[in-house]
Amino acid sequence: MRIEKITHNKKQYLDLLLLADEQEAMIDRYLAAGDMFALYDDDLKSVCVVVAIDGDTCELKNIATNKKYQGKGYAKALIKFISDFYKNDYKTMIVGTGEVPTILSFYESCGFEKSYRIKNFFTDNYDHPMLEEGIQLIDMVYLKKDL
Repeated sequence: MRIEKITHNKKQYLDLLLLADEQEAMIDRYLAAGDMFALYDDDLKSVCVVVAIDGDTCELKNIATNKKYQGKGYAKALIKFISDFYKNDYKTMIVGTGEVPTILSFYESCGFEKSYRIKNFFTDNYDHPMLEEGIQLIDMVYLKKDL
């Protein structure tokens, strides 16, 4: 398994990024400014994008694993890598997601804890109803972890 920082042609990973954030216009808001990492295990398994919020905090804006490799620990390995990568630069990493029990428990298993929410984020910022595991996403739930 190897993880590479992607510095050029980040849009080539758009199909994978769209698994985690299904509106390209929203991805365009953070992709250029963010650091992108790709995890390979023979072939591409997962990608993520991390953006600086301020001098103390960075945000995991997107993390996605190819559907056929989900549930095999690749996203968790990528989160461990970026947590180690950023621990000397930031005190805290945050991540925002919909209120879906399996996703929230995944992030909690990676050391995140619930922090705050932004009411109506998904209904105010996306041009169509967002559904995940049959649940309509309305509020953005933020989780944080100390690095």
